[in-house]
Amino acid sequence: MYPDTTPQDAAMSDTEAAAEARRIIADAYRPAPETPTSYRDDSPVPARGDAPPVAQPGRPPMSQGATDASVLMLAGATSTAMVGGTAAVLMYVSQYADPLVCGLVFGAPTALVLALARLLKGAKPAPDVHQHYEGPVYQDQRTIHTRTTGVWAKTNNEQ
Repeated sequence: MYPDTTPQDAAMSDTEAAAEARRIIADAYRPAPETPTSYRDDSPVPARGDAPPVAQPGRPPMSQGATDASVLMLAGATSTAMVGGTAAVLMYVSQYADPLVCGLVFGAPTALVLALARLLKGAKPAPDVHQHYEGPVYQDQRTIHTRTTGVWAKTNNEQ
């Protein structure tokens, strides 16, 4: 395929060729130098330090908002199960409990708690924003309202 580029006058004798072949074979079968491929540091780890956080067993790491929402959902599910279980036991034991009345009696506290939570969430004041700058600063605080409608997804951006 490729043209022979070795000079014709550099031909070796059979003895030289055999010696060169033995040298190449010996180099190929020579053991590789001992190069470590891993390292384990067995020195004791300090109790506190600059190490990055590591995920611990239990709940997976989440943002604070996700953690709060998760706890809220767990608490809501538990309270719903308790209210429903109490209503079921009451209807079974009395053998004459109107399901509509039980629903109103046991559902009213849940509806009241949800309404109060919604009211308190809406009554929370907006946080104060304190920004400190040095030098000329341009602030653009526009609010864009995006509405996407239709089968072909027409988007309208309004300021």
